[in-house]
Order: sequence, then C-alpha cells, then structure tokens
Amino acid sequence: MIKLDEKKLAHLKTGTQHLAEKYGEKETPSREEFDARAKAWYFAELLRNERKRQKLTQQQLGERIGKKREYVSSLEKGQTDMQLSTFMLIANALGLRFSLVVG
Repeated sequence: MIKLDEKKLAHLKTGTQHLAEKYGEKETPSREEFDARAKAWYFAELLRNERKRQKLTQQQLGERIGKKREYVSSLEKGQTDMQLSTFMLIANALGLRFSLVVG
C-alpha cells in the first residue's frame, strides 16, 4: 500500500486552478477563447476517430464532402475553424446523427 503525505497533497492544484492560472477565470475572454478551441478540437477528434474507424482516408472523406484532402487534414489538426455547417456535412458523410439538446 502506498502511503500519501497529506501535507504534500494539500499543496497540489486542482485542474480548475491550473486552467484559471493559465487561461484565466471562467467567463473571462481568455478563458472563453480557450474553451472554444478545446471544444473545436474535441469535435474534430470525434470526426477523425470515426473516419479512421470506417477506414476512410482524408482524401476519401474530402471527396464525399466536396473538399480537398488538405482541408480535411487542416480541420483534424485544429488549424482551421470548423463551422457548424461543415461539422454537419462531415457527420452526414460519415453516417452520424446528432440531436440538439437545449436548456
């Protein structure tokens, strides 16, 4: 059994504290920007993982949505902002369905 030193543990920062220190408190412009980038990365990862699960290349997905491979690559790397319409276009090309929950 590993014995933890409670005094050392008390000085550890939480994830929330690290985020606030590096990107600002919640609802500040810098934190909102970070959160938006994090969400964009997450949704791009979802699509990339599904593309790979279906054993599609970026080229094949690009052909399905009428875009170049480089564009798909750029989206997956988070180098290009993905609009909702693009997300839905790719999701539909991959056969994914989403529900919108409000509230």
